[in-house]
Amino acid sequence: MNLLEQAIEGFQAIDLDTQVKLRATEQLRRWLTADEFAGYRPQIEWLIAGKQWTGLIDRFYQILPFGTGGRRGAVGIGPNRMNLWTLAASVQGHCEYLKERFSGVTPLYVVLAYDVRQFEDQRKSYNAELPNPVLHLSSKIFAHHAAAVYAANGIHAHLPAEGGNRYLATPELSLYIRKLSAHGGLNISASHNPPDDNGGKFYDERGGQPVPPDDQIMADLVDQVAVIKELPWTDAVRSGRIHFRDDQLHQAYVDLCRKQSLVKPPKPGEIQVVFTPLHGVGSMTAMEVLLQQGFHVRPVAEQMQPDGQFPNVTQTPNPEVPASMDRAQALAESVHADLVLATDPDADRLGAMIPDKAGKFRFVNGNVMAALLTHFKLAKLTELKMMPANPIVIKTLVTTGLVTRIARSFQCQVVDNLLVGFKYMAEVLWQLEQNGCYEDIQGRPEDFVLGCEESHGILVTAQMRDKDAGAAALLLAELALDLKRQGSSILEYLDRIQRRFGFFANSLHTVVMPGVEGKENMRRMLDRLRRSPPQNIAGVTVTGVDDLLDEDGWMGPLKGGTDRAARNFLIFQLGENARIALRPSGTEPKAKMYVETCTAPLAPGTSDDEWSRLCQVAEALSQRLATEFSRSTIDVS
Repeated sequence: MNLLEQAIEGFQAIDLDTQVKLRATEQLRRWLTADEFAGYRPQIEWLIAGKQWTGLIDRFYQILPFGTGGRRGAVGIGPNRMNLWTLAASVQGHCEYLKERFSGVTPLYVVLAYDVRQFEDQRKSYNAELPNPVLHLSSKIFAHHAAAVYAANGIHAHLPAEGGNRYLATPELSLYIRKLSAHGGLNISASHNPPDDNGGKFYDERGGQPVPPDDQIMADLVDQVAVIKELPWTDAVRSGRIHFRDDQLHQAYVDLCRKQSLVKPPKPGEIQVVFTPLHGVGSMTAMEVLLQQGFHVRPVAEQMQPDGQFPNVTQTPNPEVPASMDRAQALAESVHADLVLATDPDADRLGAMIPDKAGKFRFVNGNVMAALLTHFKLAKLTELKMMPANPIVIKTLVTTGLVTRIARSFQCQVVDNLLVGFKYMAEVLWQLEQNGCYEDIQGRPEDFVLGCEESHGILVTAQMRDKDAGAAALLLAELALDLKRQGSSILEYLDRIQRRFGFFANSLHTVVMPGVEGKENMRRMLDRLRRSPPQNIAGVTVTGVDDLLDEDGWMGPLKGGTDRAARNFLIFQLGENARIALRPSGTEPKAKMYVETCTAPLAPGTSDDEWSRLCQVAEALSQRLATEFSRSTIDVS
């Protein structure tokens, strides 16, 4: 019995749809026979010999989906993993897309960015004694491979300068595309995913990611790729189509962030900020912005070195996770700092911790950060008489409703119904730029004040079209500085905001569903909820169900498969003060559940004890809803 026959027999024991097994078989046959995959065969043979049938099906049953602007997932062997072949196929499709979108335009240019990641098989998925083409694959190697594909297709590519530890953060990529008048871009990064992951995310000429239907057009062209044009790296460089950028643009990014300043720079020793890039590139963006603006920054020394293995980070290099900042917290408490700031590996997300009255540091979640920065910026613009003519605040529909209440109190126009992903905010800014309006919102990009999402993404200038930890870090540091000058603190500021606008308890809960079986379970779960939605959750009546896939609903007809994936969203309204939203993640094998409960603003005459009780009731309801919904509704059996 040959290797393929052994695999076919092994697949029969797996409880999956026959079509899934057939697709896995056909892809496995190709990787076992085609010359281009010869280097992968020792590891594939080892997987077969070890009878790792579920793992083999998961690697081969599909080509890694092209969604949310690109491909992201575990680095590894097979079409359902990130490797040079899956990336090159994506880039080839992007080349076809650019030539179609900019028909007759020559030359075409793209900007490439990459972070610190390098695959070292932390999950021990492969045999360390056998040849392995994916071992040691870094984001830089991926980027150079992509640039060679672009060059082979006649497209010019801008990359970071060779030599040293120079990387390019996600917000810088967005800015550089616009400044260089490029036709698109590619970011090699898995953001805050585990170390063994990587990805390629594509950008349009606007500096954002394509939205439906454009992303569907690109995805279709990627799926149609039959032949990948490639050049050896040295030949690509000799072609004259590879361009290495110096630091001039980088300083332009830092200067742009500093222009967002709303407070006089600190005096020496006036404020102390502990900062960590979590081994990513944030020391070259957010920290530089703070230092050039005059802030005293105390770096977390053991986390400063760019390192894709994130060796000194607890749990995950994600500032959405409090444990990732444990070393920063310890340093901040020991030196009596005023603020802790952290960036994720590609420096687009910002994390923070703030001190309480006892000097112990508390985690600031993304919803609280969004509310704090929205109020601070609007208040400062009002105070400085710098408020735009038609101020606009933008947020996703799962980001706290506190942002909407704050923005409307300052007479702002609010876009608060966007799907998850900053590309939808970029689309709003593009519509303002082109048409002077978005739906019923009137204005221009210069009217934009702030965009935010619950997953620690903030944007404070329309000159970039993706979330940016650099300018956000400066804004949060200036909030701490401004309050310290007044003898107050961020914690006290937050309490004042909550009393004025209402207390919001927002929480995110995840159900991890890895592999092909997990994907099928996730589909069944959502199908069941659509067929038979709950009538009450934890004793609270469900007063409305919003299925964003409903083409008769407020979002209208679907614009393709990518739009369908983004709109795979269910929202359960529980009266006026509670809701639950559920969606599968677009980049990770999990379902995400967003729970929000809130109170009304503090009524006159309410005592501190009564206000505290109302807040505790909202918090308890949030937890009860999450627990009950997870227990009785998210059932994948």
